[in-house]
Amino acid sequence: MAPKALQGTKLWVGTFLLRCLRALKPNAAVTSSTLAVVDLGSNSFRLEIGRVEGDQIYRQETWRETLRFGAALDEEGRIRPEAMKTALACLARFRERLSGLHPSAVRAVATNTFRVAANAGEFLPRAERALGFPIDVIGGHEEARLIYVGVAHVLPPSAAPRLVIDIGGGSTEFILGRGMEPERLESLNMGCVGMTQRFFPDGRVTAASLDAAETAVRVEIEAIAREFSPDRWRDAYASSGTAAALAEIIEQNGFSSGGITPDGLARLRRRMILARHVGRLQLHALKPERAPVLAGGLAIMSAAVAELGVERIDPVGGALRLGVLYDLLGRSIDEDIRKLTVSRFIDRYHIDSSHAARVATLAVSLFRGAVPKSDAAQLLQWAALLHETGMSVSHIGYHKHGAYILQNADMPGFSAGEQQRLALLVFGCRGGLAKMQTVLAGEEVQAQVLSLRLAVLFHHARTTIDVPRIRLKIGRRIRFAVSARWLAAHPLTAHLVAKERRQWKELGYAWKAIAK
Repeated sequence: MAPKALQGTKLWVGTFLLRCLRALKPNAAVTSSTLAVVDLGSNSFRLEIGRVEGDQIYRQETWRETLRFGAALDEEGRIRPEAMKTALACLARFRERLSGLHPSAVRAVATNTFRVAANAGEFLPRAERALGFPIDVIGGHEEARLIYVGVAHVLPPSAAPRLVIDIGGGSTEFILGRGMEPERLESLNMGCVGMTQRFFPDGRVTAASLDAAETAVRVEIEAIAREFSPDRWRDAYASSGTAAALAEIIEQNGFSSGGITPDGLARLRRRMILARHVGRLQLHALKPERAPVLAGGLAIMSAAVAELGVERIDPVGGALRLGVLYDLLGRSIDEDIRKLTVSRFIDRYHIDSSHAARVATLAVSLFRGAVPKSDAAQLLQWAALLHETGMSVSHIGYHKHGAYILQNADMPGFSAGEQQRLALLVFGCRGGLAKMQTVLAGEEVQAQVLSLRLAVLFHHARTTIDVPRIRLKIGRRIRFAVSARWLAAHPLTAHLVAKERRQWKELGYAWKAIAK
């Protein structure tokens, strides 16, 4: 029986189509000396531009617009029309600044609100048109990884284990790592915007509301507390605007001699309760745009410090945007984390790497011949290398098991859209073709699916073969040419090719076979 995520195939594939066919393409090599990242957060949208010098990135410019996008969801979890309008206007302004940059030098990422909003799939294409670049909705673990990459690049080199906490508008990430490598990643669905909306909606702050907020946060953190206990790290850091604001307020008001401490947070807490409303708070370093979500951020930080036994946590720069910039730079110097992820999956799921490499080589060759101007060959190659991931579950229906794994696993470096494209290609690499009908509208997707299916088909024997010259063209009709003599010498392959041809013709795709 197919996994639950793949039951109701037409629904699954149809949902994927909305995301997969939005010009989602792997980044080409970065050749620009300028890189840019757009961060669509739940509290604010940010644009950051960096200058590349060797293997270092120096920040040049930053734009920030506080939209409180995470608070713009209605009772049904849908983004409100007025919030969409404001967001699109912001993205249009970002687009003007990004004009002239090569697409490979720009990456836009969307976080928690886009992960949870019921109508995010409808809004995303409009947002991409306004910005002029694809937008990757990244999962919580990928967000945490990128945060750590950014933080690690601004901290002194150290082999000691460290804790990083990042309080965003819609989620909070917890990371343990050493040096440049994250070792443990967690993302909890709670942020300063969401907590403020839930416990302090009208700006009033009382001891009871703070107690309730902190208790709710501690319940969430309790589930991960053992993995992040003090014996697992030496130094603690907090990234994000919330942490920076809390640290600055605590230090400049004399609540702490340095950093964020339990006593400093407690003193700030008392001042907020005395004020009774965030609008009446009189504190040094409290910025007007930060005040509305300060109570929610304080509740999360106080609960995290108490639950994890942190005596002092220091604010640090970097975080998500810098992490994305270094991730982009890594892709340009052949240090793409996605390559490492694929390699680890091959090991973890005991994939026959020799067979997978043969399939990948043929699939990419066919695809490049069929759609020579497309830059989607890299994602096809990774799909081919991972097409037998599901063999670790069962050889029966392995493509279904593999698709489920790739759709749901944590895959560092891959956006949610890229994971779904991988899952779809693996799902369609064999078996009946009718299940793929709703996604075969574009030539690029047709070429990816057919190239992978033919590569799997020709290598059905799982041994090294003398692959014949195969010509594949995708247009108004599929043109397929292979040596008739070779097929005559390989009757099983000839039978499988004929069966494949029939399947495409049954779906209305004209297939002209040209014997050579």
